[in-house]
Amino acid sequence: MVGEDHKNYLLLTVGYLKGKRVHACVVHLEIINEKIWIHEDGLEDGIALDLLMAGIPKNKIVLGFHPPEVRPLTEFAVN
Repeated sequence: MVGEDHKNYLLLTVGYLKGKRVHACVVHLEIINEKIWIHEDGLEDGIALDLLMAGIPKNKIVLGFHPPEVRPLTEFAVN
């Protein structure tokens, strides 16, 4: 799913599992100030690895699911 502004990208899981309804956000990316913010990452290996393999440098990826005080401890952009 892509937002109308083409700055929000979602990967959702929707359906039924063992008779229970499932609706969850697996991945949420947002483009803010020419950087990719990862707000939610429920993939086993992480979407950041896929972005790096696609040629996007670490200084253009923000791990937004981490609190601001933790982000400087990563190798990725802070904001």
